[in-house]
Amino acid sequence: MSVRVALIVGSLREGSYSRAIGLEMKALAAPELELDLIEIGDLPLYNPDLDTETPPAAWSRFREELATTQAVLFVTPEYNRSVPGALKNALDVGSRPYGQSVWAAKPAAIVSVSPGALAAFGANHHLRQPLVFLNMPTMQQPEAYIGNVAGLLNEEDGTLKNEGTREFLKGFLDAFAGWIETTKG
Repeated sequence: MSVRVALIVGSLREGSYSRAIGLEMKALAAPELELDLIEIGDLPLYNPDLDTETPPAAWSRFREELATTQAVLFVTPEYNRSVPGALKNALDVGSRPYGQSVWAAKPAAIVSVSPGALAAFGANHHLRQPLVFLNMPTMQQPEAYIGNVAGLLNEEDGTLKNEGTREFLKGFLDAFAGWIETTKG
């Protein structure tokens, strides 16, 4: 039986390295992990005043898509030693209204991506903080920091050209499948 995993990419940029790595992971995932990219770029900023009987359509779409998943894989760049605002907003939208969080108890994993050498270490660890509050058991090992990513991808189509990174990501996904199984309870 396969597990439906929400693939949440923190970058909205066309040609995003995070999106490229996320799509590569989708292609590399074993059949038991069904990675579905759930878009966050159209989500209005969270405002409790809008969370009425008829919230913004994008919020409803996002919440409904997440509700059908059993786990979440975050792939994010780092902005100012943290996650992009769009990703934080997605966390907020999915956690509301109070008591109706679509994140609760879903196993999670984080991959951080950067063209720099620090590999978005700060974003990776900062994202873990709200995931604790959202009751998302987050895989601790292996950690995934993809630095100097531009040199790992083909310029033409954004696919991986580095076999070592491909193998690492496959191993990460295998570990994540095990983590999901472990956290089922």
